[in-house]
Amino acid sequence: MEQEPAIVWTRPERGTRGPAAAHSRTELAAVAVALADRGGLSAVSMRQVARELGTGQASLYRYISGRDDLLDLMTDTVTGEVDLDAPLSGDPVTDLLALATRTRAVHLRHPWLPEIPPEPLRLGPRGLDYLEHALRAMAPVRLPGGTKTEIVALMNALVAQFARTELQGGRTATGRQAAQAAYLSEAAARGDRPHLAAALHGEPATPPAPPAPPGELFERAMHRMLTGLLAPGLG
Repeated sequence: MEQEPAIVWTRPERGTRGPAAAHSRTELAAVAVALADRGGLSAVSMRQVARELGTGQASLYRYISGRDDLLDLMTDTVTGEVDLDAPLSGDPVTDLLALATRTRAVHLRHPWLPEIPPEPLRLGPRGLDYLEHALRAMAPVRLPGGTKTEIVALMNALVAQFARTELQGGRTATGRQAAQAAYLSEAAARGDRPHLAAALHGEPATPPAPPAPPGELFERAMHRMLTGLLAPGLG
């Protein structure tokens, strides 16, 4: 017997057996995204999606094979929210930074997205469009194609990590944040970690600067990373 392809994108929209399709993968994805937006990733299950659609759980298996397919559909659906029509400037660092910033906004709009289990590739049709856009932005860069795809993967991993930290920080009590900052300052002031003291304060007598806004910190860190990664293929 021929083995069924492992990913949802290489299988037919629905099975050939059973009644005519009453729904679509697009509908399933929209319902799953709405559930996750309301209750987090844990709120998404085959049973709950079926309930929202007013159908039986077994009927969903005409369209998908399980929850992993749902996660693929959800990820691709919200990836479609990233604007890929913005014109490119011709500067790869600037263009990838702009793409990363737009991607971060989607992550913050869907707080469950950074919690999707990471996989080397979780690409559907919209994900392929995203990758094509990123590679087009890197067209002037003289680096192997494999290296360019790795750069996109690193960029998106950093986007997810920043979004996760920002979202969790919004739920963290300010008292705990203040206690952590005080702990770091005390550790730096003891004198046995001079490099930590210099990193936190610049000079021992200089008071620590207030934390930068999340968006500013993100853009600064992302710009540094992209500049370093692309530098060997520029100039």
